[in-house]
Amino acid sequence: MTTRPEPRPDVAWRILLLAFVLLLAGCASPVPREHGTALTLVEAEATTLGQWAASQAAAHPGQSGFELLASGQDAFLLRALLGRRVERQLDIQTYFMGDDLTTRVLLWHLLEAAERGVRVRLLLDDLRTAGQGERLAALDSHPNIEVRVYNALALGRGSLMARVLAALPQAARQHRRMHNKLWISDGAVAIVGGRNLGDEYYSAGGEPRNFTDLDLMAIGPVVPALSRSFDLYWNHGLAQPLARYHVAAPGAWQALATSLAEWLETQTDAPYLVVLRRRYADEGPATLVERLHWGEGVALWDPPGKPAWPGRPPLSRTLGGALLARAPTPDDRLTLISAYFVPGEAGTRWLATQAETGVEVTVITNSLEATDVSLVHGAYQRRRPALLASGVALHELKSDPSALTEPVSGLAASPSALHLKALAIDGTWLFVGSANADPRSVWWNTEVGLLVRSESLAAEFRDLAELGMDPRLSYRVGLSAAGRLYWETVVAGESRRLTREPGSHWQRFMAWLGRVLPLEPWL
Repeated sequence: MTTRPEPRPDVAWRILLLAFVLLLAGCASPVPREHGTALTLVEAEATTLGQWAASQAAAHPGQSGFELLASGQDAFLLRALLGRRVERQLDIQTYFMGDDLTTRVLLWHLLEAAERGVRVRLLLDDLRTAGQGERLAALDSHPNIEVRVYNALALGRGSLMARVLAALPQAARQHRRMHNKLWISDGAVAIVGGRNLGDEYYSAGGEPRNFTDLDLMAIGPVVPALSRSFDLYWNHGLAQPLARYHVAAPGAWQALATSLAEWLETQTDAPYLVVLRRRYADEGPATLVERLHWGEGVALWDPPGKPAWPGRPPLSRTLGGALLARAPTPDDRLTLISAYFVPGEAGTRWLATQAETGVEVTVITNSLEATDVSLVHGAYQRRRPALLASGVALHELKSDPSALTEPVSGLAASPSALHLKALAIDGTWLFVGSANADPRSVWWNTEVGLLVRSESLAAEFRDLAELGMDPRLSYRVGLSAAGRLYWETVVAGESRRLTREPGSHWQRFMAWLGRVLPLEPWL
């Protein structure tokens, strides 16, 4: 009689590991992953939107046309109109998609477009799709719609908490996210900027606070470059078909379309939609934007494989590095608006040098009371004294400008928390994109944006920035002779100087942690 030898410990471990890998593989279905491409220039120009863009550009050879979308309502209305008018292909890339009024309206437009024969490609960062598998799978089951998720995990897909816990063993890669926001209709009209898909980004939320954000619409030669960036992400190995993780039930997309249609019928009198319908009727069906600014445009984006790179990448390989290489050194004026502002030691030194050499450097960011990540604000607090001492002007947006005695448009459209990301140089250059001025956007996440040379566009942005610096809406931070910070503002028509930073006890505690803990390189 012979006995079978027991497996050696290392062999047993390998068997268990193989079983675990096979288990994980079983969580994802073997769905084919096909290569996809944007429309060719000839295909784009054959569409109604392509013909409109070509007619607008005829008097501006070699230049692209741009329009700032500072109003959340305008940004949503334009997307809805583009969803209705697209004929061949609609490409959407976003970090986050909610489940609310504006998102449901846009999903309805996606399904309606797909039913007209439009090919729809929706690329989402995987982290924030947790808990949305059934809805996204239903959308993906339409024969003309494909949903892909970026930097995905097979486990923990039922909720955000489960998704975060499942990511812990791969934290070195999973903390890096696709933060890009891009919308391209028929390869002819593109929107790039800070807005995700959700009510708070389009001034439609019922909450007391709304985001103040900015998009840039573009037509002309810069759009094919943005389409190329979308294709690079869409075809990269980090972009996986949603169907590998969620299988739709038979008839899922029809059921989704029916439920959306029934829901929309109940929203006929929703104030937000009533206002938009009135504006659409007033402007006429041929109107997309009020006017266009013309100039040179350069599309910039991070390499799509950035989340999988080991360690911190070289600056030259990032969007931040490309922006530094392309944008001129300011001679007169530099205006930076960023929801999260963490300049770090090198950034602080660079900004201080600009200010000390006579450049008017202005930074607009969230105040402690307005930010939704106090930890990040703490890292910014560490750099404030040096920035102020060098002459950099710091403005921090209030959380609730309730002291306004008269309505102000643009940045002051509603009680707001800043979500905008933009940079202006010398009244000539403007960068608008998805990237904040912080290490996370530079080193870890992927981003996309447009660098534009146009004096008229820069002037419109300057007007927007002036609104953000209105003392009724923001605090002007100062540094006393004794080295103490103060916050100047206007409340109920009266000037006030605060010597204690506005914010709750909890916000101050979290900001203190952001100052004392060595977290700055990751924020």
